[in-house]
Amino acid sequence: MEQQGQGGQEAKPKKSLSLNVVSSKEHRGFGAGSIDLSQVSPVIIDGDTAVIDVGAMHAKSKIEKGIKFSANKEDVPNGRKCWIVWIAVDRNEEGSLYGGATACEMLIDTEARRGWKLLADHVNRLDYAIKRRFMLDGLNAEEKAALRTLLVEHNQEWWDRSSDALKQALES
Repeated sequence: MEQQGQGGQEAKPKKSLSLNVVSSKEHRGFGAGSIDLSQVSPVIIDGDTAVIDVGAMHAKSKIEKGIKFSANKEDVPNGRKCWIVWIAVDRNEEGSLYGGATACEMLIDTEARRGWKLLADHVNRLDYAIKRRFMLDGLNAEEKAALRTLLVEHNQEWWDRSSDALKQALES
């Protein structure tokens, strides 16, 4: 049975959304020159807690809501360090695994409703995760432990199949 839209018109099938990349080539239709984000999840690390928060994909994670961000760290003198970690899921012949992980620092001052982050850095690190890189060196031991626990608890099999580079990056 075909779906009907408003006014009796045939409803169009919903198109999959992806992040468009600016290209100097001619546009070749919907999704041309785009990055598929369906295999990327954002994780928020706040202190010793790590949670998957898909709102972070659009800067609307729980900790980012209501925060006015600045590119100047000096604007957030009382901010606490938080992280967005982009996790890319990959697949090999054995099954799915964590294929890329990159961490982006933010400062959040909930009381003052101010924050600091560098959007260009967040976009670049998202790209690095998609390209299957691991960049987690800024995380402290507590933050690494929180991320490792989340990844293991989310899917032990994916963790087991993941590269030694990820496991070593998350050692304290």
